[in-house]
Amino acid sequence: MSEFLMKPKVDFAFKEIMMDEKARIGFLAAVLHINPEDIKEIQILNTNLRKLHNNDKLGILDVRILLNSNIEIDAEIQLSELEVWPDRTLFYTSKMFTEQIEKGQDYDVFKKCVSISILDFKLFKNEPDFYSCFHIREDTRNFIYTDKMEFHVIELPKLPKELKEGCSSLELWAKFISAERKEEFDMIAKKDVYIQSAYNKLQVISQDKQKRMEYEARQKALLDHNQFMLEATRRGMEKGRLEGRKEGEEKEKYKTAKKLIELDMATDFIIQVTGFSVEIIDGLRKQ
Repeated sequence: MSEFLMKPKVDFAFKEIMMDEKARIGFLAAVLHINPEDIKEIQILNTNLRKLHNNDKLGILDVRILLNSNIEIDAEIQLSELEVWPDRTLFYTSKMFTEQIEKGQDYDVFKKCVSISILDFKLFKNEPDFYSCFHIREDTRNFIYTDKMEFHVIELPKLPKELKEGCSSLELWAKFISAERKEEFDMIAKKDVYIQSAYNKLQVISQDKQKRMEYEARQKALLDHNQFMLEATRRGMEKGRLEGRKEGEEKEKYKTAKKLIELDMATDFIIQVTGFSVEIIDGLRKQ
């Protein structure tokens, strides 16, 4: 039990780590490129599972935060590849934005909305950097249309294998989130006091029997979901192969029937060879 450590990239563990205020401050400062001292207040807004659909039992655990009373942040981890992730984050960030206003209110009530995506797959396959930040800008002159929406994407598989001297706090956080072995955690935590706080929190929750049960249930749900998707894909491919083979065999039978008709073979013989009905063979003769 004492050797066990949860993986921070499992969303349950990440969310628990973000309940630690110091870890939360350090993580947000690293991603948003701000001084930790500029973070005066952090309020957790949402601790519930958010589901894509009403019948989606898996859901995605997100961390919703209000920063300094004027920035709403939604941070999520996604382990399995999802090509529509940009559309998904745009939808939920837009929803987070529009939910701020009520009938009769002025537009100046809107707070800035920030999406943070931590992905365990390569979303932008032609881009080498592990971190990307997006704003709404003018195409040719590159000035910002509005600063009310911001998207941060961290692609864990693009992280360098070894940490270089003087690497950014964001890279340290990304390496911490993707780490799995105690030696990695120990090494990274020594380099950043905020990550050290996150590591302390990770050690505490990893020894909590109830949280470990919840973590393992969450991990099982993710693995079951991925296995279900894999098997569904395999079934679809097999069905496609069978249908393709059946279609190919049908075409071959038509070719054979036509060739036998050209050779003026008897209808009974063609039926015996191809299994076609008299009507089909008569139709082919007319053609």
